[in-house]
Amino acid sequence: MLRQSSEDFVYARFGISRNFCMATGTVKWFNETKGFGFITPDGGGADLFAHFSEIQGSGFKTLKDGQKVTFEVKQGPKGLQASAIKPE
Repeated sequence: MLRQSSEDFVYARFGISRNFCMATGTVKWFNETKGFGFITPDGGGADLFAHFSEIQGSGFKTLKDGQKVTFEVKQGPKGLQASAIKPE
């Protein structure tokens, strides 16, 4: 039986090319007070957890509902999550 690595699974699940590992999506909701929310990937699949510490840029790090973002996908403690989040 051929086993797929977790990294291969992430690339396949979200339709991300290994040569270009950024995905795009839309902020479903983000709680500024608690510092987290969820992003819906444009390619489909489950919503991804988004933590304020993964938002790129300077100053106060927050996202707005409905905002378009680019991000990487990584394995977090409770499942897949968005990382290196860049608001568009």
